[in-house]
Amino acid sequence: MPLDVAQVCAQLIRFDTTNRGGGESAGEREAAEHVAGLLQDNGVQPMLLEPAPRRTNVLARVHGTDPSLPAVLVQCHLDVVPADPAEWSFDPFAGEIRDGYVHGRGAVDMKDMAAMTLAVINRWHTEGRRPRRDVVLAFVADEEDQGAYGAHWLVEHHAAYFAGVQAAISESGAFSYDVDGVRLYPIGTAERGTSHMKLTATGRAGHGSRRNDQNAVTALATTLARIAAHQHPVRLTPTVEAFLVGAGKALGVDVDLDDVDATLARLGPAAKLAENTVRCSTTPTMLQAGYKVNVIPGTATAQLDVRTLPGTVDELVATIDSLLPPGVTREFLEHQPPVEAPIDTPWFTAMAEALRDEDPAAAVVPYCLGGGTDAKAFSRLGIHNYGFSPLRLPADFDYRAMAHGVDERVPVEGLQFGVRVLDRFLSS
Repeated sequence: MPLDVAQVCAQLIRFDTTNRGGGESAGEREAAEHVAGLLQDNGVQPMLLEPAPRRTNVLARVHGTDPSLPAVLVQCHLDVVPADPAEWSFDPFAGEIRDGYVHGRGAVDMKDMAAMTLAVINRWHTEGRRPRRDVVLAFVADEEDQGAYGAHWLVEHHAAYFAGVQAAISESGAFSYDVDGVRLYPIGTAERGTSHMKLTATGRAGHGSRRNDQNAVTALATTLARIAAHQHPVRLTPTVEAFLVGAGKALGVDVDLDDVDATLARLGPAAKLAENTVRCSTTPTMLQAGYKVNVIPGTATAQLDVRTLPGTVDELVATIDSLLPPGVTREFLEHQPPVEAPIDTPWFTAMAEALRDEDPAAAVVPYCLGGGTDAKAFSRLGIHNYGFSPLRLPADFDYRAMAHGVDERVPVEGLQFGVRVLDRFLSS
């Protein structure tokens, strides 16, 4: 019996796989077992792997008709970020289907992609079809933290399973983005690196009522103000340049690569897809100092969300060092380099064709993700990673506000569109 992709998505949402970070998680086990059962029901033999209790990953391989072709990986994470029910207008883990939407945490990040993938596997099984090339499936844990129990662990301990894989697809790309009636479909071909840092200011502890020229809190606050005010230079990567040129052509906008900020202004709403990826960013996000109002602490710390573009890591780190005064030091909390996949490849062409087959008006462009995904793990194996989780969305649907947002939901028709596009691409 054919699987209803909306029902599959709703059922996955009902498994609470909340990942709070730092190893604190509800766990992915029940969701992973459910995925494994659906794969078995459709003639695919899964393997379940747990690097820690309840942190479960599912691997499987669908054998293609031509083993000489390079394999493709579909990787989906099963964990989700927390959701406070008090902030939502519905139960975030009820998995309701109503008003044409599947509602719940993970609906677009990224249990929708997992459901669409499973629906494609079901199509092949019920219709007696096989893809031309091997399709490797990875439903992983822990993407919403650092991947230590998921993709990075799999790459370190089960790299052989991905032998022959040349390209991978996953979240955050190929969704329709309406700009004055033009439907852009940005396929992720790059993503900024994650180099989170901790700053520590060291001074002289003392009484809050007395003069202290070595106040760690003051030194840290001054440093953060300097970092926040710093204007990082424009650094156009091949992906972002191709996005600007392609989006400009589709929208009839003049593109001046020597004045990127003015070009972004002319792109209107489309600028949101690129404005965070023309520069690196260093954003202060956390502060900690002191234990009593009348005590000057000896140390103060802050954390920076640092994002780097391909080819800029050394430059950015040197810039941060130049902004640190004596007495303030830095250390990496997480240091994953940016990744970029080639655009001029049969893989990108096949993705674009699959989208245009289902939506002839699709304007397909590459783009760079401002954040990060498990692509950083699988790229360590030499795999080219693409953000390709196809959805056709209503023009007024704020897709980018859904991931990690309140009242997350995904349109049922969008899921059905995605199944058709994925089937075309993975069958090619």
